[in-house]
Amino acid sequence: MSQIEYDQLLDASGLSCPLPLLKAKQALSRMTRGERLQVIATDAGSVRDFKAYTDQSDHELLQSFSEDGRYIYVIRRG
Repeated sequence: MSQIEYDQLLDASGLSCPLPLLKAKQALSRMTRGERLQVIATDAGSVRDFKAYTDQSDHELLQSFSEDGRYIYVIRRG
């Protein structure tokens, strides 16, 4: 899968829900509108959490996939 470019990387590997999402929210709050955050998580529950969060916020989930037991998300700050 081709990677979308991103401005910041958050490695939340090893953290259990809801920590990957909380860390992502903190990172997004420090970013400017239009910047992209890539998040790496290992908790399968993050798939549901990130989808629900971006559906309810002004941020956009640009990419979501898994590889080698990791879940990768690219979110554009709204």
